Amino acid sequence: MASLIAMGKTDQAQAAEDLGRSDIDDLDYVERNRTAWERWAPGCAAAGRKAWQEELRWGIWGIPESEARLLDGVEPGAEVIELGCGTAAISAWLLRLGLRPIGVDIVRAQLETAAQLQRELGVTFGLLCANAEKLHFDDASFDMAISEYGASLWCDPRRWLPEAHRILRPRGRLTFVTNSPLLMACTPADGGPARDRMVRDHFGTNRLEFAGDGAVEFHPTHAEWVRMLNATGFVLENLIEVQPAPGARARFEFASLEWARRWPSEDIWVARKAA
Repeated sequence: MASLIAMGKTDQAQAAEDLGRSDIDDLDYVERNRTAWERWAPGCAAAGRKAWQEELRWGIWGIPESEARLLDGVEPGAEVIELGCGTAAISAWLLRLGLRPIGVDIVRAQLETAAQLQRELGVTFGLLCANAEKLHFDDASFDMAISEYGASLWCDPRRWLPEAHRILRPRGRLTFVTNSPLLMACTPADGGPARDRMVRDHFGTNRLEFAGDGAVEFHPTHAEWVRMLNATGFVLENLIEVQPAPGARARFEFASLEWARRWPSEDIWVARKAA
């Protein structure tokens, strides 16, 4: 039976209280992103079902784990948390590969799809409805944290990186996938496919909003990511600027294959909590 665990209070006031803050205005993105993804969730169900049944693939371009090798060195039975799991296809594959995952997402509709797929396919792991910026796990609870366009894109890195650090054990690994800063500099204000020239400033794009969707994304520059990782206590081990293979097909129309073969459309970051 699927394990769908409800979180308690989830509104902005509770988020501010949990963070020990009284100024909740800058947390408006929490509810805005939750609302947007509740609206988008029905359209993700079919793709989520497909991802549960295919080989484990990463990112926009669906790089197979056999090529990406992002799980190399992770011991069987390792406890892994997926931050912003959506329909939890990655967590499902982690379980099949002998790991012990739990998927966390702030959007209940996404987790309900994941729970339904668990029942249909006979796969069981924990699902928690919670904000990845404030989790009710003990310190040093996990061996690895993963975010593929989850917390890595929709949460404030000033909040989710310290939380990921807190719940990881010493030497625990953090792997996350998100858009390249260069892609964002070439993406128009309407969120359409990237152009072959920069259409926005490189600096000052940590928080971006695109016309019409009501959501908020976070896109630090490479230098900002490095500073935040270091300040949080992570040691950066690798940064992969993804170049898709000839003939690859993207999951989303963020950039054409021709564009992404010339310039990086997404980054894969690998860091480790200091011992």
